[in-house]
Amino acid sequence: MQRQNITLWIAAILVYSFLYIPLIIVVIYSFNDSKLNAEWVGFTLSWYKALFNNEEMLLAARNSLIIAVSASFLATTLGTMAGLAIHRYRFRVLPVLAFTPVAMPEILLGVSLLLFFLQVLNLTLGMISIIIAHTTFCIGFVAIIVRARLQGMDESIFEAARDLGATPWQTFRQITLPLIMPAVIAGALMSFTLSIDDFVITFFTKGVGEPILPIQIYTMIKVAVTPEVNAISTLLMLLTLAMIIMANRFDSNILRGESK
Repeated sequence: MQRQNITLWIAAILVYSFLYIPLIIVVIYSFNDSKLNAEWVGFTLSWYKALFNNEEMLLAARNSLIIAVSASFLATTLGTMAGLAIHRYRFRVLPVLAFTPVAMPEILLGVSLLLFFLQVLNLTLGMISIIIAHTTFCIGFVAIIVRARLQGMDESIFEAARDLGATPWQTFRQITLPLIMPAVIAGALMSFTLSIDDFVITFFTKGVGEPILPIQIYTMIKVAVTPEVNAISTLLMLLTLAMIIMANRFDSNILRGESK
């Protein structure tokens, strides 16, 4: 038994080292005082200063934030409605419609949305097309989280509300929504995280003009992986990590069946 535990620990260390050592290297070399970034020369914060003086990069970050906030808001609203519908109406087609974008490969979803925008809607690609695309694949994640929250709730609460004369809207606003709010917040944070660093779907649905952060980073590394690229990657990594930690906090409350 002890030998098996040692083997599991060694395997776990190797796997986590493979996952996190490259990320640690990116963070360390974002402070490297060298343009070539081939070897460590010295500590500096100049690359972060250069990053915040880069107007094109700041514009790309602003656009990505606008897209992420808009997509997370729409996905949270529609995903919450989808989760409620799946829980209340036992139609087998509803989970398929809501969860298919989650299971679909991103490249397939990106190509299908591109064709839909151009050939069906005749829509000019840009910020609007990216927001619609991000909302499409984020809805399923919100619906899954909300549905999981609803499945752990006592249905007698809603029956008691109806017996006391509450209307469906009053029941939702005063009982259902407060109880599922941790799931709604977790879904919003997850949607924001997925949207702000998505590359594949953004690449297919982005038009010419406005820069988007993941595409901008990809354009920069075509030349070389400079410390400035490491700096923006580090900041994006910290933002994503913060969102994941916050979403996990709310998600763990859901798993324990607690509400705020």
